[in-house]
Amino acid sequence: MNPSTQERPFTAQDQAAQDQLVVGTLEDKPVLLDFEAGRLSSDAGLLLLPKVDGQSGLTQALASVLRDERDPKRTRHSMLDLMRQRVYQIAAGYEDQDDSDSLRSDPIFKLLLDRAPETGADLASQPTMSRFENGVGARELYQMAEVFVEAFIGSYGEAPEVIVLDFDDTADLVHGEQEQARFNTHVGDHCFMPLHVYEGLSGRLITTMLKPSLLKGIELLPILRRLVTRLRQAWPRTEIIFRGDSHFTYPEVMAYLEAQPRMHYVTGLGTNKVLKRLASEIEAEARRHYARGDRTKVVRFHTVFYQAGTWPHPRRVVIKVEVTDKGVNTRFIVTDLLRAGAQRLYRGVYCARGQMENNIKDHKRGLKSDRTSCHRFLANQFRLFLHSAAYVLLWTLRAEVLGRSSWSRVRFETLRLRLLKLGACVKEEAEVIRVSLSFSCPAQGVLRRCFTLLGALPGP
Repeated sequence: MNPSTQERPFTAQDQAAQDQLVVGTLEDKPVLLDFEAGRLSSDAGLLLLPKVDGQSGLTQALASVLRDERDPKRTRHSMLDLMRQRVYQIAAGYEDQDDSDSLRSDPIFKLLLDRAPETGADLASQPTMSRFENGVGARELYQMAEVFVEAFIGSYGEAPEVIVLDFDDTADLVHGEQEQARFNTHVGDHCFMPLHVYEGLSGRLITTMLKPSLLKGIELLPILRRLVTRLRQAWPRTEIIFRGDSHFTYPEVMAYLEAQPRMHYVTGLGTNKVLKRLASEIEAEARRHYARGDRTKVVRFHTVFYQAGTWPHPRRVVIKVEVTDKGVNTRFIVTDLLRAGAQRLYRGVYCARGQMENNIKDHKRGLKSDRTSCHRFLANQFRLFLHSAAYVLLWTLRAEVLGRSSWSRVRFETLRLRLLKLGACVKEEAEVIRVSLSFSCPAQGVLRRCFTLLGALPGP
């Protein structure tokens, strides 16, 4: 056989050439794309999160309540490492367990968990994460709920004068055989209905709770009572306002709130024949004014005292009537605040709960917290808590670290895209670990300010 025709060995250079992609030409030169740049990561901005996390101690506190029954001789990843890996990945937009497989060697994520980017051990894989999420029990979840409340209280430097407890539910559609998932006639599909509780003036998360369906008053009351009891221990003189839409207007809840010092409520109220009759006069007046004018919107507010059949006494009801070219829209709220004006109560207090929708949007859409795809109900509650921890860290970064800049009100998706998703080359040298970003990085200025501010804060 002619030696020139013999097949030569396949070398690394051959593999590199094969891996190159020709993506175009420029001045008769081919533009090649390959994957040979070395230790790169697309998430360099995440280096901010451990500093934020360290100040609050959130993941440390959450991991501390988890029982670890694994054999220490066969354990490579601590509960704290697993907690931090999962929460940081969710914050970065990697909401699925499968993402752990592709990110376990990522140099930035290894740095986040105090591992050398090249020589340090890889992070946990998807099977390990699955066992982690499915190994949590009901008692541990209860303790984690307490951790979130303590983190909320600890986020204030001093007792606030007033806080607003915003309660709301959101539909979490399921696609499988998840335990306790139920068909919801309003949604028209099988779902969970997780309860979200935020502080309405700031957007701080207080807690989240996975539920098969909407809570009844007798089910909501113990949750509210435990929360208020702890808040009162921390802040005995703070004014607390309970706020929610009409399905939170339970007689048991209103009676409880009325019996508490320095507590009030403002909630929506569903309509009925009696309320329609009470609103008829103000509706007629608004229609007449609309007909006499230039057909611009007419809005009227009015207060009445109304007693439902299940109420022990009359309560203040604010009526809002709006007349437009689409007709008459009449809404009601009920409150125990007697001195505030009707318009101020409705627009300034009740309608401000619209910010709650943005908080849930950040939690549910920005962090994909509706990925409750585990079979076990408790595992899905744990997963909801993991997403809640990511919410707390990103909220703290946005509100506290970036609070005096134009970044303070951006959505989580924007924060992630512009500040966390930053490509970088990571090199482990003899005396330094170097994370190099592009000289044209648009977030250079804000990153410098953030690290300078976080570096000036006292350690955890």
